[in-house]
This record gives sequence, C-alpha cells and structure tokens, in this order.
Amino acid sequence: MSPKNTAMILSNYHTHTIYSDGKESLDNTIKKAISLGFHSLGISDHAPVLFPSNYSIKTEKFDAYIAEINQLKKHYKSQIDIYLSIEADYIPNHTYTFSYFREKATFDYIIGSVHMVYHPQTNKMWFIDGGKQEIWDKGLQEVFDGQIKKAVNLFYQQSMEMIEEQKPEVIGHLDKIKMHNKERFFSVNDKWYKALIEETLSLVKKNNQLLEINTRGWYKGRCKELFPSIPVILQAQKMGIPLILSSDAHHPDELNAHFNQSLSLLKNVGVGELYEFRAGVWKAALL
Repeated sequence: MSPKNTAMILSNYHTHTIYSDGKESLDNTIKKAISLGFHSLGISDHAPVLFPSNYSIKTEKFDAYIAEINQLKKHYKSQIDIYLSIEADYIPNHTYTFSYFREKATFDYIIGSVHMVYHPQTNKMWFIDGGKQEIWDKGLQEVFDGQIKKAVNLFYQQSMEMIEEQKPEVIGHLDKIKMHNKERFFSVNDKWYKALIEETLSLVKKNNQLLEINTRGWYKGRCKELFPSIPVILQAQKMGIPLILSSDAHHPDELNAHFNQSLSLLKNVGVGELYEFRAGVWKAALL
C-alpha cells in the first residue's frame, strides 16, 4: 500500500452492466461516471459460473467483455481511469477457480463474493441475495430445514474458503447474510456470530485483502445499514484492514448512491480513511 493522500471519494469499484445483471451498457455507464467527476471506475460484472444463471456473464461472452473494457480503457484514458474486474462467486463445485479467470486476462483486481450458500450433503444452494425476503425465507427452509445457525456457519465457512484458497483482492459485502434476516432468526450480537466475523476478518488481514463497504442494501431499502455493519467496519479498521467504499451499482444512477450519507456516518464513528485505486495502486484517502 502507498502513502496516504487526502481526497474525496470520486470512484466506484463494484459496477455491473448489461453483460451480467446490470441495466446499462459499458459506454453509458462510463459516461455517467465522467459526468459525476469520477477519476476512476472499476467494472466488475458477475463472472461466469458452472451452472445456468441469469445474473452472470455468459461464458461465450466473457472474451467480448474483457475486450470491450480494454478498448474503452484506451478510448477514455484522458477522461477517466477504467479498471477491468469481475465479481467472482465462490460456490464449492459450482464455480470456476479464480485462477481460471486470471489466466483469461490481466484483471486489475477481483472482488470475491458469496451469494449462494452451498449445502455439501444435499448439493442444494440457498440464494441469500436479491430483493425478495420470501425467497430468502423459503430457501432457508428448503435447503437447511430452518437450521439458521448451520446455514450461517456454512456461509462464513464458504467465505473463509474463498478468502484463503481463491485469494481475491477485494472481499465483497462480507455480512450480506444478514440482509433479509432483519434480526428474526439470529442476532448479529450472538457470541457465535461475532466469533465467525472475527475469524473471517482474521483471514482477510492475513491475506492482505481489502474489505468492501457496500451501500447497495441501504439505498435499495433492503437493509437499514451498510455491508458490513458499523461494528464490523470498526473491528476491521482496528485490525488494519484497508477499506473501500462501493455502491454495487446495477445502473449508472447508482454509481455514487448513498456515498454522502455513508461518508458522514463513517466519519462520525471514527473511520479515518478509505482506499481508492489510483494509477493501478490502492491509495488511502483521508476522510
């Protein structure tokens, strides 16, 4: 990591386009970022997976995705720094290894995320993302027979496997498992849950990875707080884990969604810096 510089957050490194489940083209997304005064934008569509999916890049379009971003990097070089990334899912036996993606192209960074919790005994998956709480509830019952502690444990075990074995540069929305729970089936204050968070953060620190602060659940009205929550953010900061702010945008209008609210909140609770990718180097920006 390089020395600190004082800067506003004029960037977003978690961005989706029509190549996966986003709503706009690469070009229009980049033009919106330029209009916002961004100095950099990371495109991170959902990477291809080994099963039929309506949210990820189609395997046959992956090369075109890489080629178009690299072309647009050059086209917009004088106006904005564009970074090539993916948000890669980790689901045991159902996703490509991250090394497979790294062999396909030179990515500026990879975001590693867990959106589905894999049950190793039944080979079923619990989808913990999306906008519908009833799907989360139904999946918990159908895949885990309502055994929330087992399900949450597997979510974090899966996350830790990804962190340790796949080694993404950025860890996406670390505690998204809480989004549709809303303190109904477990509490984020439970000792067993806090222990899982601490164990996961320890691996993030060990592997020198960045932790994403993700605003999407908040601005979409699915969660009343950030991913991860403020106590987890402060714990990560205390451990010396670099933090980045991302909106997980699926439309250009979301590129800086809830950034101002998040920056105010983070400063108020004592977060002193966030990292941005400048000229290919992660740099700390003082808040």
